[in-house]
Formats: sequence, structure tokens, C-alpha cells
Amino acid sequence: MKDLSKESVTFLEVGEDGAGQRIDNYLMKRLKGVPKSHVYRILRSGEVRVNKGRASADRRLVLGDQVRVPPVRVAQKDEDRPVPGREFSLVFEDDALIVIDKPAGVAVHGGSGVSFGVIEQTRQARPTAHFLELAHRLDRETSGLLLIGKKRSALTRLHDLFRDGGIDKRYLALVKGCWRDQLRNVKFPLLKYLTEEGERRVRVAPEGKEAHSIMRLQGNWKTLWGDFSLLEVELRTGRTHQIRVHLAHLGFPIAGDEKYGDFALNRDLQKVGLKRMFLHAASMRLPHPISGEVLALTAPLPQELAGFVAKIEKAADATL
Repeated sequence: MKDLSKESVTFLEVGEDGAGQRIDNYLMKRLKGVPKSHVYRILRSGEVRVNKGRASADRRLVLGDQVRVPPVRVAQKDEDRPVPGREFSLVFEDDALIVIDKPAGVAVHGGSGVSFGVIEQTRQARPTAHFLELAHRLDRETSGLLLIGKKRSALTRLHDLFRDGGIDKRYLALVKGCWRDQLRNVKFPLLKYLTEEGERRVRVAPEGKEAHSIMRLQGNWKTLWGDFSLLEVELRTGRTHQIRVHLAHLGFPIAGDEKYGDFALNRDLQKVGLKRMFLHAASMRLPHPISGEVLALTAPLPQELAGFVAKIEKAADATL
């Protein structure tokens, strides 16, 4: 990798594609190759200015704003890897948004060692689309429903709905252990931190942000590999790694979770067919961002997860 210096201050005028966007997201889109931590550093230090005034990271830009960007160092690859266009399994599409069923193992966007993700591949596959932006995020190893805005107005409304709890989001998770409660509200505050290796992690901590998950039991199995439970998890807040950390903290780690799970169990489960984390964004219910009409969206369990449930059901019957 070769470092290139931008030696002078740059002034950017916000156009229609940036109007309504948070300034941190606006800068990260335009400063390709600049680490996310550095973008936040120049925002905190006041080196970034909007209309000659300081701007916090959550400031939303308006059409015609003048953004001052200080000199930054951009890491540029000697050879850019071309992004392969890809159309993902479509759940819903109209003039305002796209809903896809994201497969596991695919990042939603490039960064953090990933050259490209769903959004870059979708843009490449649709070269005539003027606007395509992620409305939210899914972890790389989580499959299921992912929303993409096709208009700025739709994207802004979707962001508001996610932030204000206006979307009913439900996931399916297979966990280690025998879960007893038919319904349980889980409220543990979550705090982000970095490991010594610089990897992002989350833990339960009193000083963390409020996080609320609702767990509903779908099934229990006792097998030779151990006890397992299938849970439907409703998210009332959308913190990073929320489901994974809440369940691990309670002693019910998600099967196949390589960050917060039972690593010895994961190795055993790989041998019997579970090659990924068992977490799937299965359903959403929300008002359409333009019309207000209720959308009920569903994505069935992928074959590799449905097949593993069938396998543990068979294994449980064999132990009776």
C-alpha cells in the first residue's frame, strides 16, 4: 500500500446525494482509504467545518452546505480490485427501497479488511441507479433481511424508523443450553470497546448504552452434542452485536458465534454440519417510508440452518 498526501484543505459543496446525510457518513464515503477512527478524530478536533462552524459527527447536512476538510493521508492500493456486480435474492422492491435476503459470509459494505460488500456489489450490478444506500447494518455472518434506500427521502425516513423503534425486527437464533422461559425481556446496557489486537467488541457494562431484547422460545432439544434452544429475538434497540452479547452474557451463546460463543462447541458443530453462526434476520414489519402502507417482510431460514435444525431434531429423537 502506498500513502498519498492531500496537502491542502478541501472544500466540498453538499449536493442532492449528500443532503440529509450525517456528516460522519458523508466524509467516510468521500475519504476512501481513510480509517474510520481518523474521520472521527478530525471531527472531534474541529478541523472539519460546515459553513465555517464546527460540526458534531451526527450533524445532518443540507443542500448547499460548504464542508471544509483538512489535509488527510489516504492509503491507496497500487491496484484497485474490481467490484463484481451481484444481484442478491430479492424480497421486495419498488421506487423507494430494495429489500434483499442477505447470505451469511457477505459484508454489507467494504472496510475493515473487506474490499467490498452488498452495497458496492449492488451498485455495480445496477449502473443506472442514481442512489443506493444502506438503511441499516447486519453482521457479516448474519443472514436475512437487509433494506437499501433508493431515494434520499426514503432512506431518511427508514433511518428515523430504525432510530425511534418504528420497525418490528425479529431474528432466529440457535443457542447452547436449555432455555426455560417462554418469553423474557432482556435489558442489559452495552458498551463498545477495542481488544488489544484492535478488534471491535461489545460487553455488558453499567456505563453502556441502553439495550432491550425480547426472547421467545421456539423449541428445545437434548442431543449427544449437548442441549440447544431455538429463540425468536425481537429487537427494541439496535446496538452493535446486541443479540450475541445479551445471549452470551446470560450463558446461552449462539451456536457458531466466533466472537462471543463457546469455541470448543463451535468446533464440534462444524464437524456435524454447522459451518456458520446461527443468527438470521427473519422478519420485519414497518410502514413504507413513502406511502405509510404496512410492509410485512419475511426471509425463511437458509437451507444450511434449516437442515441443521432437522439434524438436531433427529439427534434428539435418537436419545429418547
